[in-house]
Amino acid sequence: MASLFSKKIEDLKGIGAKRAEQFHNLGIYSVGQLLRYYPRNYEDWSTPTPISEAPFGENVCIKAFIGSPFSVNFAKGSKKLICKTMAYDSTGAVTLLYFNNRYISQMIKTDKEYFFYGKITNTLNGLQMIAPTFQETEKGASIHPIYHLTAGLANRFVADAVRQSIELLPSKINDPLPLWVRDKYNLQSLDFAIRKIHFPADHDELFMARRRLVFEELLILNLGIKFLKKNKKEENGIILEKNYMNDFLSCLPYNLTNAQKRAIDDCINDMLNKNSPMNRLVQGDVGSGKTAVACAVCHTVIKNGYQCAFMAPTEILAQQHYESISKILEGTGINVGLLTGSMTPKNKKTVREQLARGEIQLIIGTHALLTKDTCFKNLALAVTDEQHRFGVSQRSELLLKGHHPHILVMSATPIPRTLGLIIYGDLDISIIDELPPGRQEIDTLLIDSSKRNRALGFIRKNVDEGRQCYIVCPLVEEGENTPEGVISAEDYAQMLMMNDIFRDVPIGVLHGKMKSADKEKVMTAFKDRELMVLVSTTVIEVGVDVPNANIIMIENAERFGLSQLHQLRGRVGRGSEKSYCILVSDSDYPDTKKRLETMKRTSNGFEIADEDLKLRGPGDFFGEKQHGLPEMKIADLSKMEDVAETQCCAEEILSESPLLDGEEYKGIRGEIKQLFSRVNGDSLN
Repeated sequence: MASLFSKKIEDLKGIGAKRAEQFHNLGIYSVGQLLRYYPRNYEDWSTPTPISEAPFGENVCIKAFIGSPFSVNFAKGSKKLICKTMAYDSTGAVTLLYFNNRYISQMIKTDKEYFFYGKITNTLNGLQMIAPTFQETEKGASIHPIYHLTAGLANRFVADAVRQSIELLPSKINDPLPLWVRDKYNLQSLDFAIRKIHFPADHDELFMARRRLVFEELLILNLGIKFLKKNKKEENGIILEKNYMNDFLSCLPYNLTNAQKRAIDDCINDMLNKNSPMNRLVQGDVGSGKTAVACAVCHTVIKNGYQCAFMAPTEILAQQHYESISKILEGTGINVGLLTGSMTPKNKKTVREQLARGEIQLIIGTHALLTKDTCFKNLALAVTDEQHRFGVSQRSELLLKGHHPHILVMSATPIPRTLGLIIYGDLDISIIDELPPGRQEIDTLLIDSSKRNRALGFIRKNVDEGRQCYIVCPLVEEGENTPEGVISAEDYAQMLMMNDIFRDVPIGVLHGKMKSADKEKVMTAFKDRELMVLVSTTVIEVGVDVPNANIIMIENAERFGLSQLHQLRGRVGRGSEKSYCILVSDSDYPDTKKRLETMKRTSNGFEIADEDLKLRGPGDFFGEKQHGLPEMKIADLSKMEDVAETQCCAEEILSESPLLDGEEYKGIRGEIKQLFSRVNGDSLN
């Protein structure tokens, strides 16, 4: 089949330059790529429904004769062409209507039997089907593939091209999966899977074809990630000479939790005892103290004579880390610097010069750390906060600033462990599973908009007592396509300012479209209690720390994922006062209600992540495809049983052939290279 990837799509019959360009728009340039362009859905034509039993308003397949030629007329007062005929079976008849199709009478002929697929409606003039798709019954009942399309390219053109491509398949296809894997896991051959994923005769064939292709794709993904991890471990790391953890602990005015200490030990032991660079994820729930862990690790690295870089996804978070870490490291002799895009060119130049000379030992910043003119004297550790917000290539860029530096990834986004092994498969994982003492339990309330004024009164009461509040909206400002009932942050703030209850309350607005300096000004004013209510978008989701804020009210809560709601809820409960999260939603959808009830029931981030994965899939964890994984063509990463099964198989294969150097694994190795060549330039040797 490999040769079909070199055969151009325009080599197929009926595909000229214009049609080829339409296929190119779908990312299909070769016959091989077309065969791997799997249907997005299917229409079931395998078991036709009698006309008399067909449900109204639902897609259905009927098997019927055409009793008379089409009548062709123009609609009254228009140039709309109406073509009409009757189709019947032994149980009844239905009128077929086609509009502006002057060739339909040549395509559907009298006294012939066809399958028709579409919706039947019951009208005053009897049963009707408007523009159903059709096929002669002599071609056989089957399940029809439906593909993702582009402008000008009809589904039948794609299906016809796939049929041609299948005819070009060789009599024997080299199967990348060894026979023992297929036998053990009851998988069909690749030849069967490719043919039947496009044109299955029945649901059993479709199930078997899909299972084989999903298994293969997830297995290749798992093996590829394990190879990435193995290759990185073959690099020579910077080995530290001494552990300065006790010195660091003596600087702290509080005690770390046992979970924090374990995470620090994991990191420092990696750098003391391994010849390869540390690649470790420290994952902990909101407020679990990951920043202190990162600070401790940086302290030991710097005391060993090296530099550290700490990259945050937003300027607000970078500034906050700079302030808190500078305070922790005060008196240790460590010089902490800040580098963000909004700084003046002069200040950035000064910081970069100090960094290059080694005068700044710890630099905290945003993507500004990745620019070519940011150089280090001896970078030994790169820390990234909220790794799922960075692509693999961005992490790689930071690592290129040093010679095989260690990497520490931090994330407060709870991710189910099995899925975490996929997303962070090239990293070792440390989990902080306890919260520092003093964190307040947060009461979560779910209300509809009819109780909003009551909630606002509760907020005002807390403001009068000196406390602060966040109100989160899903939009920055209203636009043309704003759904009904969804209010923007800008409009909400205006509404509050005009409300008698809040007329004398200082209210601020914060969102991602503001200039960095303006965002910083608003956040500083809120931290300094110059603003008592902050109306914001999800820009506050990560890391903002205002201990005096004890209420967060989230409008249109149904528009957020559970993991995101959990992150937002973590903005409160950081002080000594009782804290509340108020979710506002008018949604009647059962799944939405179930999701939001989960927020009321538990504050365990990992339990919430499991529920989110079941209900919404992995998109919540991955964001806008910034996770650096290859895009899956058919597998669904939220199907945890499939992920777990292929992880077991990957372990079996690698235990037998760690280098995949046997002849039976040649095909697997080729598939790994092809899969990962599509992502951020990652390659496997």
